[in-house]
Amino acid sequence: MTPKDLVITPMGCRFLGRLIPCTIGRSGVTRDKREGDGATPVGIHRIVGASYRADRVAITCGAAPFPVKATRHGDIWSDDNADPAYNHGLHSPNHPWSHERMWRGDPLYDFVLMTDWNWPDAVPGKGSAIFIHRWRKPGHPTEGCVGFDPLTLQWIAGRLTARSRLIVLPH
Repeated sequence: MTPKDLVITPMGCRFLGRLIPCTIGRSGVTRDKREGDGATPVGIHRIVGASYRADRVAITCGAAPFPVKATRHGDIWSDDNADPAYNHGLHSPNHPWSHERMWRGDPLYDFVLMTDWNWPDAVPGKGSAIFIHRWRKPGHPTEGCVGFDPLTLQWIAGRLTARSRLIVLPH
C-alpha cells in the first residue's frame, strides 16, 4: 500500500495520511461478490477511468493518469448477466438489456471514477460497476460502490496517480 492508495477500512478511507469518511455497499464488504448483492468487493482494484457531467461539474483532476470523458445522454453501464456487453459502458439510448444510466437526474454520477472490478473480461454474475462516486448523504450506503462527499471526491481525484488503487480491506 502507498499513501496515494484509497484504503477502505471499517473506520473510513485512508488516503494521503488522512482518514476520510466514505460509504460502502448496503451489505458491507464481501470476498464473494455477486451481481445485485449490494456488497463492496474486498481486494485491490485499479482506477481505470472517469466520467463527468460537463453541464454540472468542473473537472479539477488536471492531467489525470487515466481516461476522462464527458458523460452523454444515452451513456449506460450494463448490469445484465445475459448481455454480451455485461459490465461495460456503452452509448446506447435504447439498450434492450438491464443497465444503469450514467446520465442521471440526480447528482450521484456527476463525477465517477471507474475501477477494474470484473473488467474488462467480465464474468457474468460476478458483479458489475464498482465505481467511486459521490454519496447520497453521510452514512447512506451504496449498491456496492464507494461513496464520498462530492468536494472530497474532487480533492481525491486531483491527487491520484497512475499507481493509485482502491484497496478494500475485510471488515
